[in-house]
Amino acid sequence: MKFTKMHGLGNDYVYVNCFEETIENPEELARFISDRHFGVGSDGLILIHPSKVADFEMIMYNADGSRGEMCGNGIRCVAKYVYDYKLTEKTEISVETLGGIKYLELNVKDEKVESVKVNMGSPELAADKIPVKSQNQKVMNEPIDVEGITYHMTCVSMGNPHAVIFVNDIKDLDLEKIGPKFENHERFPNRINTEFVRVIDKETVEMRVWERGSGETLACGTGACATVVACILNGYTNDEVTVHLLGGDLQIQWDKKENLIYMTGPATIVFDGEIQI
Repeated sequence: MKFTKMHGLGNDYVYVNCFEETIENPEELARFISDRHFGVGSDGLILIHPSKVADFEMIMYNADGSRGEMCGNGIRCVAKYVYDYKLTEKTEISVETLGGIKYLELNVKDEKVESVKVNMGSPELAADKIPVKSQNQKVMNEPIDVEGITYHMTCVSMGNPHAVIFVNDIKDLDLEKIGPKFENHERFPNRINTEFVRVIDKETVEMRVWERGSGETLACGTGACATVVACILNGYTNDEVTVHLLGGDLQIQWDKKENLIYMTGPATIVFDGEIQI
């Protein structure tokens, strides 16, 4: 099987062109290929398929083999892949995902995609649609007890579920310990992606993320979007924010008039390869 290793700000996936390749057991393949000792090494597997409703379909799997609805860093890499590898000549494309159809603008330099602006759609705030168990219709600054400590969370779906936790310091967090406790907490029926966020000023925040099914990653595009939504709802930032992640920066804008989230960031090819499966 031929594949391409790519990353968006260090959030790395193995990409397979399913216009040419046939994958029989993607869940098993995702677990194998993501392993950083016995496989290629990645945060998961992304398959690029034809679509009947968009230009392309992105099917993503986390490192543990579970299916993911949407990946912001991953979809930028899909855009770079389909343009750089000549599957399209368009610089505006649509991509079908489990989280809905997303629309992307490709910034091309020297015939290669340098960065991608993604219309991430509207944030979902209804608790039952995220989903998160709550007595409230929306979960904003709501307490949650984890390992005997009370945190406050704001929950958002960007096609996949997120709990945003505001903290004073993100550098010393033991994410390996508390991340799984959030991910598998009883209040999250489908598990949860958790962002730990420190607000720097009205235009800047920094964030670490524990991704459902993958653990801590260097960046999470949907998580950055959910973070900015939570920041704005809680009055911490303006509508355009730079999010500092471990792997680099994303620019996030919430167009309140249209109720749409826009994410802009890079996409990088690491290498092409072939593996026996």
